Amino acid sequence: MGLWAGTTVLLAAAGGLCIFFPGTAAVGCLWPAAVLAAVLLGRSLWKLLKNPEILIRTEQTVDSVPLQNRDAEYRGEQEQIRKENSQLRLELQLLRRQHAWGQAVLESIRDAVLVVNEQDQVLFANPAARELLNLDSGGQPQELPDGPEPAGRLREKIQRCRNGRIRHVRHELTMDVQGQQRIFEAVLSCLDEWGTTRGGVVAVLHDISREREISQMKNEFVSHVSHELKTPLASINAYAEMLVDGEAKEPEMIRQFCSIIQSQALRLNRLIEDILNISRIESGLIKVNRSCQSMALIVRDAVEMIRSYAQEKNITVRAPAPILYDQVYVDRDMMSQAVINLLSNAVKYTPAGGTITVGLEVNEADGRLTVSVSDTGVGIPPEELGRVFEKFYRVQANNHMAKGTGLGLNLVKQIVETVHGGRVFVSSVVGQGSTFGFELPLAMTGCAAVSAGSLS
Repeated sequence: MGLWAGTTVLLAAAGGLCIFFPGTAAVGCLWPAAVLAAVLLGRSLWKLLKNPEILIRTEQTVDSVPLQNRDAEYRGEQEQIRKENSQLRLELQLLRRQHAWGQAVLESIRDAVLVVNEQDQVLFANPAARELLNLDSGGQPQELPDGPEPAGRLREKIQRCRNGRIRHVRHELTMDVQGQQRIFEAVLSCLDEWGTTRGGVVAVLHDISREREISQMKNEFVSHVSHELKTPLASINAYAEMLVDGEAKEPEMIRQFCSIIQSQALRLNRLIEDILNISRIESGLIKVNRSCQSMALIVRDAVEMIRSYAQEKNITVRAPAPILYDQVYVDRDMMSQAVINLLSNAVKYTPAGGTITVGLEVNEADGRLTVSVSDTGVGIPPEELGRVFEKFYRVQANNHMAKGTGLGLNLVKQIVETVHGGRVFVSSVVGQGSTFGFELPLAMTGCAAVSAGSLS
């Protein structure tokens, strides 16, 4: 095709010379060549018009290598874009999942968490913060209110933190929450990454009311224990010194001093045992040996143990008749100690000639058993009834009646409620007497035959 095109061009040029220079001999010779060129040129044009794909194939043959290279590059770029898009989608899903996780964590924690901007507008508050500060649950930012309310007191601390540009600061806030005084530890942190002189602040409020109450109870416990331990130790030390110094020369006086030392040592031992038992129960370290027991038998044995002590004060103890189906699943030694403590407490605060009545009632419908110890003693003022089961608490008006450590009733409460899942109760009328008691769940019916033979 290229040769024909070249020949055609040369002949066409010769024909042109013949046209422009007709009078010369050379030109005359070129006329045949011009005619031949015209014929060849027409033939070539006719082939192109008849088969245009010849030109297309020629162009494709010339440009095929660059076009293939560009197509390969284009497909490579498309593959790279698809990979980048897939990676971006994965990263976006991961970010969304991490955001959901973080949101779920903040929503579920018990501490109050909130974020405020430079205008003291709440940008985020978890449910605990909304409930504490009485904030709306809507998505629109809202300002922390001023004033003595919990939110107002917190806003003052936030402003101080922002103005001082303190990275982390702790404050202790006492707030009135639903009519109760609560103590909170507020941790405030400035958000430096906001890049403003008065940026946002994150506040986390942790309720430490229970921790403070426990700390106060521990301090009071140590103080009471120290006082109670000093009293018998002082008596033991004083009488021992008198014996060593020879102040008691007569056998009767020596016997009296030794008796006092022995009684104070026993009192000290009981105090230590009560403290240890309460501590073991509260810490869950005490060993509990549960078995099916007849509560009537436990009460009967306890009454026999306390009867001699009651007779010294001319006090009558009335015990109930044995009940057949009164089985409970308890630790016998612990429950016996609880009944003895109630009986001993009744004897202490009942004047001579009084009466103590022990009651035992079984309610099969509710599956409960009730033990009560009623006395005709001095009674307890109404305002002090709610505290008689506290550690070391003693009714001030009745301190002259008997000595004690104030741990007996608390030990009863620990044994009944903490160990055996029961409930203690008390009622009293000043000058007429008191009734202490407890409720326990009945054991399975299969335990009823365990002690039936012992009652006959």
